[in-house]
Amino acid sequence: MLQATGEIRIPETQPTDAWPVHTKAVSYVGSACVAERADDFDLDDLNLVRHRLPGRRVTLDGDVITVWPISSPDQAGTPAP
Repeated sequence: MLQATGEIRIPETQPTDAWPVHTKAVSYVGSACVAERADDFDLDDLNLVRHRLPGRRVTLDGDVITVWPISSPDQAGTPAP
């Protein structure tokens, strides 16, 4: 995933218990929080993050778990620029 340099902030201070075991890096791409692992996360890992961050949209794509930013009510349904 290519991102403009100004959109990536590494490393971020996160509570270590918020992420599954073997998470190798946590960073932000824009306002989304991205956790990476050397091998694939599984559904238990996804459910762990969802449980610890209720109300947030959390997705899994192999070795990446993404916690998406919360949209404000005035941005609902408005596509990103």
